[in-house]
Amino acid sequence: MEQKTTQRLLSLDTLRGFDMFWITGGGALVIYLSKATGAGWLHTLAEQMEHVKWEGFHFFDLIFPLFMFISGVAIPYAILSKKEKGVSQSVLFKRILKRVVLLIIFGIIYNGGLKNGFENVRVASVLGQIGIAYFIAAVVFLYTKEWKFRVVWLFVIITLISVLQLAVPVPGHGAGVFDSTGSINAWLDQNFLPGRLHGKTFDPEGLLCIVSASVVTLLGAFAGGILRDGKEANVRKTLQLAVGGVVLIVIALAISPFYPIVKRMWTIPYDFLSAGISLLLLALFYYIVDVRKWQKWTLFFRVIGMNSITIYMATAMVSFYYTSNFLLGSVSMLIGDYGMVLKVIGVIAIEWSLLYYLYKNRIFLKV
Repeated sequence: MEQKTTQRLLSLDTLRGFDMFWITGGGALVIYLSKATGAGWLHTLAEQMEHVKWEGFHFFDLIFPLFMFISGVAIPYAILSKKEKGVSQSVLFKRILKRVVLLIIFGIIYNGGLKNGFENVRVASVLGQIGIAYFIAAVVFLYTKEWKFRVVWLFVIITLISVLQLAVPVPGHGAGVFDSTGSINAWLDQNFLPGRLHGKTFDPEGLLCIVSASVVTLLGAFAGGILRDGKEANVRKTLQLAVGGVVLIVIALAISPFYPIVKRMWTIPYDFLSAGISLLLLALFYYIVDVRKWQKWTLFFRVIGMNSITIYMATAMVSFYYTSNFLLGSVSMLIGDYGMVLKVIGVIAIEWSLLYYLYKNRIFLKV
């Protein structure tokens, strides 16, 4: 019988923490360093710390899909390992369903449901999309025994999204429209998505976006299957991940002239490009952390990665900037343009200290 590794991947926790770092202060730190120093190379990096307005791709457009990809990598460990231990499909399905319900609820809370009331609340959310896309990918892996059938489901979803976005005409606009008013995404959100739309005429976490995003999560689950295959971490797995990443990036760029890369619509080229880069990052972190065992540097990111939902929710409910300004405001005024740099470093330090306390006491918000 082929052995499957069940050991927790330190590289996965590290990569998740690396991902979350940029939206909990890392991106702002680069932007304010760029403003303070005026350095050209920092200005170039700072541009990558902001989303593109519509079509195209910046580093910041990778943060969300990378998190979804990582959640997919965990599926073979969380689902298949329990199936192999005899846990029934019905029990596992209930756990998957519980996860998606909790994430949808957390997402509505993050959107201000408790603060502003549930009338005209935004139902779609980042957390809701993560949960539903995870649900789709996890159910595919739960109820299929062979990898070829999982690949079939992946292609079914890719084909469905492609046909809808490229070939199905929208009343008054036609087919193959990729903007915020005439796209099939916008039409579906306006007619079928409950609650307030974030983009007024569409929602970047809308109905079609959610289904499309499950492609990224499914690709993450395939990557997880590669990592789980066999007992030891090795270079072969690293190369498989890297080659897969390169192939997806090439495909994304090749079809982008007629099927554009649009994050707010989660077009298939955007899925492929973000999943391809995610595969390369996973290959890099896996090789460094799990194959070569260079692990001492990982603590900073692992502390963030093992409580990623906690810090995401906390940034919506707690003003870490207020605390940083309270402690460092007078000093920041003395150092001029670097004052905001110091305050952002303070924010990161306060957030990390909270997460480290939770980490040391083994308190983790698991959904």
